[in-house]
Amino acid sequence: MRRYLIAVVAVANAGFLAVPALAATQAPVTPNDMTAWSMFLGADWVVKAVMLLLVCASITTWAICIARHNDFRRASRTLAMDEATLAEAATLDGVEPLGCAASAELLAAAREEVKGCVDLSNARSVDAMTERLSIRLAAVEGSAAQSMRAGFSVLASIGATGPFVGLFGTVWGIMNSFIGISHAQTTNLAVVAPGIAEALLATGLGLVAAIPAVLVYNIFSRRMAEFRRRVHHVSVRVACLASHEAERAQVGRLKIAS
Repeated sequence: MRRYLIAVVAVANAGFLAVPALAATQAPVTPNDMTAWSMFLGADWVVKAVMLLLVCASITTWAICIARHNDFRRASRTLAMDEATLAEAATLDGVEPLGCAASAELLAAAREEVKGCVDLSNARSVDAMTERLSIRLAAVEGSAAQSMRAGFSVLASIGATGPFVGLFGTVWGIMNSFIGISHAQTTNLAVVAPGIAEALLATGLGLVAAIPAVLVYNIFSRRMAEFRRRVHHVSVRVACLASHEAERAQVGRLKIAS
């Protein structure tokens, strides 16, 4: 009995020693070059197309970000200077050239309406001119805001659809991986891991494209509100100058009548 127990212990020890050796011989060997580029090259053509689309979307996001940032910064500076210039002016014709295109359009509209008024000394004519001017100024403000919103719809689309496009690439890649597993008839990690990694790379690129797009859209939405406020202030200054023109004409008529 004692010899039997000794033999069992010896066999068990030999088995425990053999298991690590067997595991070492059967351990999956993962590729050493599992980089993003190698995974892209090894991906299915559909997954490659999804990845390229997401990379283009990410580049577009940053291009819009740089362009709009420069536009908002330039517009904020010039609108502040234009507002100060209008505040110092006494008449519409005495206003110095304005730097912002929106400010110049507002001033031009006011000059046209004042010059086109039939009789600035007549209250009814002034009321009609004021109504026309307010409509034109509102139209110029809306046009300026619309021009500054260029690219916002693209950012919104990238932020909303980017993760789903990446998820589509991941689902397609995992489907191909499972098909490859069934053909190889093995669940070895060295066979399974590359295909799954390639599929998950598409989801990662989708998030890389979508997250900055959403952040940039939110930031520029706040800057857009600031831009509209500054344009409206310039519009108010222009309307006040036009009103002063009409007021001076009416005062002159009263002096002549008296």
